[in-house]
Amino acid sequence: MKVNVQTPNFAAKDELLVFVEKKLSKLEQFYSKIVFADVFLKVQKTSEKENKIVEVLLSIPGDDVMVKKEARTFEEATDEVVKILERQLKKRKQKEKAYL
Repeated sequence: MKVNVQTPNFAAKDELLVFVEKKLSKLEQFYSKIVFADVFLKVQKTSEKENKIVEVLLSIPGDDVMVKKEARTFEEATDEVVKILERQLKKRKQKEKAYL
């Protein structure tokens, strides 16, 4: 799976990019048909502490899956997004097995 990370309006550190790619690559354990993942790391200009946004678009044959989370840090938001995607991919795989 190819992971494309985009960081509009700021420069992300290499450690953050490696962290995001590592977390998303684990999703292939749950669903092997993922083509690529587009990741958008955004900083919202607000006075709130939870101003880091992570959006992930997984390209899967049939249709795409999009998840967006906001948290205090990009790492927290990435963990939340990966948990949600993991659940969705497991459900999708179970549905496919049911039709076979």
